[in-house]
Amino acid sequence: MRATITAVALCFVFVSCVAARPAAAQAVVAEDTRAFGIAGDTLLLEAPTGWKRVQPKSGIVETEFAIPSAADMAPGRMTVMGAGGSVQANVDRWYGQFAQPDGSATKDKATTKTIKLAGCTVTMVDVAGIYKDMPGGPFAGGKTVERPDYRMLAAIVETPEAGSHFIKFYGPAATVAKQADGFRTMIEGMVPAGK
Repeated sequence: MRATITAVALCFVFVSCVAARPAAAQAVVAEDTRAFGIAGDTLLLEAPTGWKRVQPKSGIVETEFAIPSAADMAPGRMTVMGAGGSVQANVDRWYGQFAQPDGSATKDKATTKTIKLAGCTVTMVDVAGIYKDMPGGPFAGGKTVERPDYRMLAAIVETPEAGSHFIKFYGPAATVAKQADGFRTMIEGMVPAGK
């Protein structure tokens, strides 16, 4: 009787482990996937090859990718999240996150352009300088870490029905320069779901 109970228990453990394996495999696939959605998955994008999907560092970030670095520099980071406020207020806030080594105004050195994609208005921003990083996030009350020679490429996607969304890629300027074409291609390749 005891041998039968032990055998049944071992079978249960074995079956549980085998049944759990597909879920674990799915989790790995989810991390490795480059495809992601915004606006309740009504718009789809695909991150460039080599970008690794990671667990978001903040609760307000919906999707996050680590971007391969240039040489021995820090990797880049791309975050995706819902956005509040006007486009200009957010662009101005991003300008405020950068200082210029020569003391000039960041907005005078940044570039912005607006394009139409997948039925949305998309404002593209390219800004560089000394990045005032807040590792704990803007609402954590932590200290600011100045990161010289950083760059950010960002898109504000204004949807007709699902609000606005940020897609921000930042890191050492050389890392961002190396991956800039991939970021732009990803944004320009945004499509409505089901298309």
